[in-house]
Amino acid sequence: MAHVVSSLDQPSNYKDSQSRIDRQRQNELLSKSATLYIGNLSFYTTEEQIYELFAKCTSPEDGGGIKRIIMGLDRNTRTPCGFCFVEYYTHAEALAAMRYVSGTKLDERIIRCDLDLGYKEGRQFGRGKSGGQVRDEHRQDYDPGRGGWGAQAQRLEIERRREVEERYADAQEGPGAVAGGGGEWKQEESAPAEKSLKRARSEDDDADTREGQRAKLDVEAERM
Repeated sequence: MAHVVSSLDQPSNYKDSQSRIDRQRQNELLSKSATLYIGNLSFYTTEEQIYELFAKCTSPEDGGGIKRIIMGLDRNTRTPCGFCFVEYYTHAEALAAMRYVSGTKLDERIIRCDLDLGYKEGRQFGRGKSGGQVRDEHRQDYDPGRGGWGAQAQRLEIERRREVEERYADAQEGPGAVAGGGGEWKQEESAPAEKSLKRARSEDDDADTREGQRAKLDVEAERM
């Protein structure tokens, strides 16, 4: 059966894209490596959770254990972005983790473990244009454990909203725009309406006034 079922502790095709060594040299280094690259983590998984899981594969009685955990961070926000490095003291512990931990669930996500050439300063930061991992740049699905939509989809949504806001602003300022606010404008509009309520004096009104004044003078003359 050995030729049918592949060994669970064999290195995968994972390779650091910025590594400048050939495949043969890489295999030689991986055969002695005690460092694992852990992928497909939730952004909310903590270092304590990772330590608790991967410590199950340590052998303290043989001088082993977890040397350190390096959390992968967004280059801009310095927040976790879905990967990490786990360094053991021995190569055997790293192989045991690949055999028993890789493909299991952590924070309801199936995680992936691969032997790594070794951590170097700077590799803890995401290499995507937005600061996170490259895989999250082009992701089209909605993944709440990895920040929702992919970075590219988020940029398209931001651009769409900006275009809508610009069109709305142009409509407010262009011909036929509806004036907004302004107490003075309302007062100017209401003033003619108030004036129109007062009826202008006509010639008949003036004649009635003159008749009234004449009748009053006749009454006063008779009293004298």
